[in-house]
Amino acid sequence: MVEKTFYALVYAWTGFGLLLFPLLLKIPAPYGRHSRPGWGVMVSGRLGWLLMELPALVVFAFFFLAGPLEQGAAASLFFGLWMLHYANRTLIFPFRLKSGEKRMPVVIVLMAFVFNCINGFFNGYYFGFLAPPYVLSWFLDSRFIIGVSLFFVGLAVNWRYDHILLGLKRLAGKQYLIPQGGLFRYVSCPNHLGEVVEWGGFALMVWSLPALSFFVWTVVNLLPRALDHHRWYKKQFEDYPPRRKALIPFLI
Repeated sequence: MVEKTFYALVYAWTGFGLLLFPLLLKIPAPYGRHSRPGWGVMVSGRLGWLLMELPALVVFAFFFLAGPLEQGAAASLFFGLWMLHYANRTLIFPFRLKSGEKRMPVVIVLMAFVFNCINGFFNGYYFGFLAPPYVLSWFLDSRFIIGVSLFFVGLAVNWRYDHILLGLKRLAGKQYLIPQGGLFRYVSCPNHLGEVVEWGGFALMVWSLPALSFFVWTVVNLLPRALDHHRWYKKQFEDYPPRRKALIPFLI
């Protein structure tokens, strides 16, 4: 009964994300370059990032470790990869932002906080309480091999282009520059592309409904964000490369 309820909740949560997708395509999330008045109390971007990403680290780890299931090598690897991403996102990335970084609305921080609580719970609870044993032969399964390869490629792309964008911000101060070179030749947001590939790979190598749900939510969140960035660049810069896409080379 508990298991059926859990999976029903994951399906409902995924469906909610798909229903929310058209709204996110129309309304840019009001932080960063899209920050605008009318969204209530604001906090620093650094504090906001830390607070809203922290549950993904803590909640996931709590339920993963609190569950009765014995964790083998594969599940331990999944745990380590999740923690690697969110240790960077929670404990390193916010402190790489400039101290004068734009502020973000508390309501955005709260929504992201709740999302990460739910996502961390679904994935952590699955591993700690419900997952079937990942035997050693799983490392030879094509889903694992392809998935873990995509995860590391996506992680590397995400980290590299986050680093480049942070460097451009330090170089340009309060202004923005057109990013050039590498994957920027093809898309406006290679850092977001990397994160989509990363969590798509995670869903494939884990082969679970909660991980798939997280991948769907990653696309729901980041595709609209990339399109918003792309439109913003084209509006700000008359010489913005016309063939560059938003997120997926040659397509979107």
